Amino acid sequence: MALTPEDGTGLANADSLCSLAFADQHHADRGITLWAGMTVNEREQALRRATDFMGEVYRRKWAGYRVKETQALDWPREWVPREPIERPPNVAPLSIFNATYYPSDAVPVEVQRACAELAYRAGFGPLAPDVERETLREKLDVLEVEYNPNAPAFVSYRAVENLLSPFFKRTVSTVAARVVRT
Repeated sequence: MALTPEDGTGLANADSLCSLAFADQHHADRGITLWAGMTVNEREQALRRATDFMGEVYRRKWAGYRVKETQALDWPREWVPREPIERPPNVAPLSIFNATYYPSDAVPVEVQRACAELAYRAGFGPLAPDVERETLREKLDVLEVEYNPNAPAFVSYRAVENLLSPFFKRTVSTVAARVVRT
């Protein structure tokens, strides 16, 4: 079955957040030749798995709202704030009063790049493998095993998380004000 990338209209049958052509160019620009060595079918399957993973892991983290109830994927979205590249001095931080937003009729390039990055990894193994505890020490005679209590319980894709962090919900910090009676 041919890949159906999201084109920004909120397709009900989309199965990838980026096109095969986008992913091919992304990896070619970075000299990742193993991607081109995969068949078209393998690359399309990897893009679907990457998109599935992004939906499973980031669905509750995305800022804004899906554009249509009937769209298959989490993108496009509306009301996703865009932070300025550099804030001029004496200008208030991003707020609902001075925010600009990503277009609601497109999948941002950073989201497409993250999908392509995850697709490369999906082409060579599962993105969400079953997790076992990290072993610190094993002893064979009189069998003894020690596990690392601080080991994370999942794989973290830092490059992908860094690409996607601008699209995650922001928490509002509260500042306590001191009231003084005069």
